[in-house]
Amino acid sequence: MLFFQGAVQAQTNKIDSLETVLKNHVESDSTRVILYYSLAFEHFRTDMAISDDYLKKAEDLSDSLNFRGGKARVLYLKGILENTKSEYGKSLDYFQQSLDYYRSINHKAGIASIYTAFGITHSDLSQYDEAIEAYSKATEIYEALKDTTELITCLINSGNTYSESGNLNDAISNYMRALKLSEDSRDKDGISYVQTNLGVVYKKQGNYPLAIDYLNKALEFDKKTNDLLGRALKLHELGEVYNSLHDNEKSLRYHEQSLDYSTKIGNKRLIAINEASIGNIFKDEKAYSKALENYQRSLETSRQIENVRHTAICYNNIAEVNLLLDEPAQARTYFLEARDICVKTNNRDILPTSLLGIAETYVFEKKYQEALGFVNEGKQIAEELELLENQKKAAGLLSIIYENTHLYKKALESHQQFKALNDSLFNKENVEKITQIEYEYKYKQALDSANIRELKLTKTVLATSQDLARSNQNLLWAIIGILLVSILLGSMIFYQKFNTIKVKNQSIITEQKLLRSQMNPHFVFNSLSVLQGMILNKEEKKSVNYLAKFSRLLRITLENSRDKMVLLSQELTAVENYMALQNLENDTYEFSITIDEGIDGSLFKIPPMLIQPFIENAIEHAFAKQTKDRKIDMHLKYANQELICIITDNGIGINSQKEKNGNGKKSLATQITSERLKILSTYFKMKGSVAIEDRIKYNEKGTVVTLVLPHEKLKVA
Repeated sequence: MLFFQGAVQAQTNKIDSLETVLKNHVESDSTRVILYYSLAFEHFRTDMAISDDYLKKAEDLSDSLNFRGGKARVLYLKGILENTKSEYGKSLDYFQQSLDYYRSINHKAGIASIYTAFGITHSDLSQYDEAIEAYSKATEIYEALKDTTELITCLINSGNTYSESGNLNDAISNYMRALKLSEDSRDKDGISYVQTNLGVVYKKQGNYPLAIDYLNKALEFDKKTNDLLGRALKLHELGEVYNSLHDNEKSLRYHEQSLDYSTKIGNKRLIAINEASIGNIFKDEKAYSKALENYQRSLETSRQIENVRHTAICYNNIAEVNLLLDEPAQARTYFLEARDICVKTNNRDILPTSLLGIAETYVFEKKYQEALGFVNEGKQIAEELELLENQKKAAGLLSIIYENTHLYKKALESHQQFKALNDSLFNKENVEKITQIEYEYKYKQALDSANIRELKLTKTVLATSQDLARSNQNLLWAIIGILLVSILLGSMIFYQKFNTIKVKNQSIITEQKLLRSQMNPHFVFNSLSVLQGMILNKEEKKSVNYLAKFSRLLRITLENSRDKMVLLSQELTAVENYMALQNLENDTYEFSITIDEGIDGSLFKIPPMLIQPFIENAIEHAFAKQTKDRKIDMHLKYANQELICIITDNGIGINSQKEKNGNGKKSLATQITSERLKILSTYFKMKGSVAIEDRIKYNEKGTVVTLVLPHEKLKVA
């Protein structure tokens, strides 16, 4: 996303101030020209009609005064307005005229602003080399002038151009330098724009949680400043993130809002990209005719405004729909068109999609050798740019190609890489890293605030001691004592807040671990493999039954994960469905649930997903080399206002498992649940615990798990 310097300010106060000055300044001189221009500039993002009126007054007065500086400013803003409407040819003409005026009066800052404008417009036209050259000239001038605000603008726009051309390392380097300068100078505009563009880069890299976080922060700033163009841009990017997360409902809502703002301000570029994004949603929902309609509208608008980058994206989109409609030859034509544009304009971040699309059309036609070269080329670029989605697709295609060319070892390696890339989009390490970043940020804020308070108090102590040195010594020590007590109390408050933040973040980490562990990916994969086997064996009734149970389990798991507390009956249903799936192929386990009288599952609520991980743990570890007589029993009882769940198996026992593993390490489910129970016990002010014992101490075989469940008991209506 690119922006012109000074375009977003604390507008309401600034406009009121400018109008007051204009009202008091009655002379028709160069000062009045600048006031007209400044008001036009402040209004152009929110009210185009008012902006045009002030700009006309500035132009007329500049002409009558022969004020070359005013004329240069007017032409500059005209160029911006044409750029906003995607009229890039007119925009460049106005900028060139403005540059000529600025050069005639040797106005260095004005010349630099025009170079920045050239860079933005060239980037919109996918002329990236010309854009970078223009930004470099502007940066050199602003560094010489020591103009930090405009230097930040150049760095952000340079980063945007590098990002669009696929050079993400240089993009991030420019963004980080801009962010540091913005923070040092407390430039809220700069911080907001850097946050936006970091969000876009993280989206490209598949780091969706960070992308959403940065984009929402930037969107809040645009709401405060009533920046319609900024809101349209952020809403579009958020829609793209949620589309990647397959949340079509939320994605469509964001794109429709963005399209509405884009239409109001007449930004054809944003109209085109939102039309394409909405087409993507229809494609995901298999409404292919609607998708093609949106893609065609987007393509026509992109051609009209000569946006070759988005034209290539439209070709890729149309090609993908043609492939879904079993028209590989037609799809390949569009993919090739997109590839040629990307090569010509050096759009390396779009190029892998085109190359992998061409390969997919050949795979569809079983022309595996023709496909292989395109896959490898697309894979290499995707790895260079760290584009996870493209890397994942390349691995999937290679798996198919190698399998059908009888290179089974390579096929397996590619399939394993595909699974690893798929998991890496939301792996545990990334989630914990995000939480740690947020925690460190909050901690730093609290620490800085405490240091500032302590510094102020120290200064107060020194000032007081100097003022009272010649007076009452006892009063001096009393004041110092009070200040020291204040510092001590402030430190204690800070320490309590720090601990609160730490506990909250630990809770967040544990909840995120729980979400990752709710359904073992291997279990899902194995279940789908079993289902595939049934279908291939034409066991129709059995496969339908299996699919119904699997979908029900998946639905219950997802529904339960949204709530902090669920009915006991719902949790037991999830456990029963899980075991039913485990036993559907053949009755591998004897499983029973016994519930004491007096326990009504509809009257108790418990935190979700506390019981199932231990059932799964027993299945995974308890019956090593034991193929028969495998029993898992679950017993619920309510005593002394405690809800107790006892899970027993007749496997090898927890002690044998530890000896076998050699390190005594707890399973992930056990560790997460133990941590979670500690937090829930504090939250609900109720005992919650887990104890695991080897039944050998009772002269029996197996393991017994005793869970004390935090709960709520509902009143009978």
